Amino acid sequence: MSDSTFVLFGRTLTVAEALIAISAVALLALFLVLVALVRANRSRTATERAAEEKSRALEAQMAELMRMQSETSGRLQTVAEVFGSRQSEMTRALSERLDGMGHRLGSSMSQASNTTHDTLRQLHERLAVIDSAQKTMSGLSDQVTQLERIFSDKQSRGAFGQGRMEAIVRDGLPEESFTFQPTLSNNSRPDCAIHLPNGAPDLMIDAKFPLESFSRIEQAETEQDLKEAQQAARRDLIKHIDDVRKKYLIPGETQDLAFVFVPSESLFAQIHERFPEVVQRAYRARVVVLSPTLLHLAIQVVVTVIRDARIREEAHVIRAEVGHLMDDVNRLFDRVMKLQQHFGQAQKDVEQIVISAEKVSKRGSRIEALEMETDGEAQEPRPTRAARAS
Repeated sequence: MSDSTFVLFGRTLTVAEALIAISAVALLALFLVLVALVRANRSRTATERAAEEKSRALEAQMAELMRMQSETSGRLQTVAEVFGSRQSEMTRALSERLDGMGHRLGSSMSQASNTTHDTLRQLHERLAVIDSAQKTMSGLSDQVTQLERIFSDKQSRGAFGQGRMEAIVRDGLPEESFTFQPTLSNNSRPDCAIHLPNGAPDLMIDAKFPLESFSRIEQAETEQDLKEAQQAARRDLIKHIDDVRKKYLIPGETQDLAFVFVPSESLFAQIHERFPEVVQRAYRARVVVLSPTLLHLAIQVVVTVIRDARIREEAHVIRAEVGHLMDDVNRLFDRVMKLQQHFGQAQKDVEQIVISAEKVSKRGSRIEALEMETDGEAQEPRPTRAARAS
């Protein structure tokens, strides 16, 4: 076993050498451990002293902290109690306010619901009215379109004016007082002839009015177009008035005045606004431009004239009837006077009858008184007729 060798760190050692080396190393290690323990003990002692000092300081701080914590805990408990009472009060007040607010909110919601319901109902009614108005506007739009179509066609426009004029004349005059489209001695045909009373000449009415130039006035976009349209309208209007004067003013056959009927109030106002000199020229030519309203008034004047003429025609009949009425009144007066005489005589007869009745009553009273005296004096002799006579 002594011959056994080991190779350690590049050297060949025997077992004994190895044991010695290991022992030396163990001793060295033990020495180093002891040295380390001594140093550690020293350092631990200093550390323990510092730790004890720190521990005492910490205990003092802990005690102070415990005191402060107890104080803080008491304060916190007081604050908690205060907060608890305040919280309960706040909870109660908040509950009451929430209840009141809920009640007010409920009533407000109810009122808002009722108001909304009423508003929706009114809105529905207004929408119904608007719907009806829209339908009416649609109908009016269709009518305006038809009217525009009528005015765009000369023949249709003449028929429209003729129709309005005929409606006004028919509404205001009896059938025998007018004739539509008669033929005059010059072969002209006015739209209407009104027959005046007492053999007076007829009054002519023309319903054909030139509208093309006035339509151009409404459609004019520039100042030059407006000026040209106004000149054309003035020229057409003057020509139409001259034609009416030449055709419908016939001495001895027609009146020296003729009417030109304009079927639109706005067009009538436009003529007087834009062409007042042409209107004055028409008056001088004994041609009067009339709107539907003025034609109504003229018809009423004609009706008044016809009524006055009929009253004059029937004046002699009225006079004769008044004479007969006066005769009847005189006859009635005579008969009343005779009746009064009869009543007077009857009254006198009644008065005489009353006097006779009074006399009979008095005589009966005296007779009754005489009988009563006779009953009271039964023993006395009844007087003779001669004695009563004396």
